[in-house]
Amino acid sequence: KTGINHPLGKNLIGAFYQPQCVLIDTDTLNTLPDRELASGLAEVIKYGLIRDAEFFEWQEKNMEKLMARDPDAFAYAIKRSCENKAEVVSLDEKESGLRATLNLGHTFGHAIETGFGYGEWLHGEAVAAGTVMAVDMSYRLGWIDSSIMKRVNDILQRAKLPTAPPETMTVEMFKSVMAVDKKVADGLLRLILLKGPLGNCVFTGEYDRKALDDTLSAFCKS
Repeated sequence: KTGINHPLGKNLIGAFYQPQCVLIDTDTLNTLPDRELASGLAEVIKYGLIRDAEFFEWQEKNMEKLMARDPDAFAYAIKRSCENKAEVVSLDEKESGLRATLNLGHTFGHAIETGFGYGEWLHGEAVAAGTVMAVDMSYRLGWIDSSIMKRVNDILQRAKLPTAPPETMTVEMFKSVMAVDKKVADGLLRLILLKGPLGNCVFTGEYDRKALDDTLSAFCKS
């Protein structure tokens, strides 16, 4: 899938094309600065949260190895991430429902990227802060218990990723950018939120709007 950014928001224009194979040379990761590496880990952490609790638990045990660029840990993390993504995409090629769950944290994250300025934060940094916000909202709705919230915060901090948006982001900035998110249908913003035990999520527009307002207020000074 390719996506291009537009002044109104990120990835609003794109096309789908399925690969015949995926080739990954894991050694190229050693050319990345630490900040870029951490940014990529935000997406790896996401897979554990939305559909693979066992993988999340493996990451909790191996985060220091990943940060230290252990080649075996890299290989396993990439393989599991690819398997998870391939499974989701094969079940939902055109992003009608299930595939959207790959966007955990991205609605809040894209708002950070658009509002704060593309390139100020790396994509994974914005997704990490967005994931914390989505998890916070899931907890406010009573859909997950507090231990999941704590584990998400802990693992992101160990990965040297932000767990809150930039201080300049306001509630209004979030709301105006999220209003044109590609997951808005019939004027309703649909979000990916965690629900149930670790490794489960929903893609839904059916949530208490107050929980969203409370989350935005909790993370923004104004």
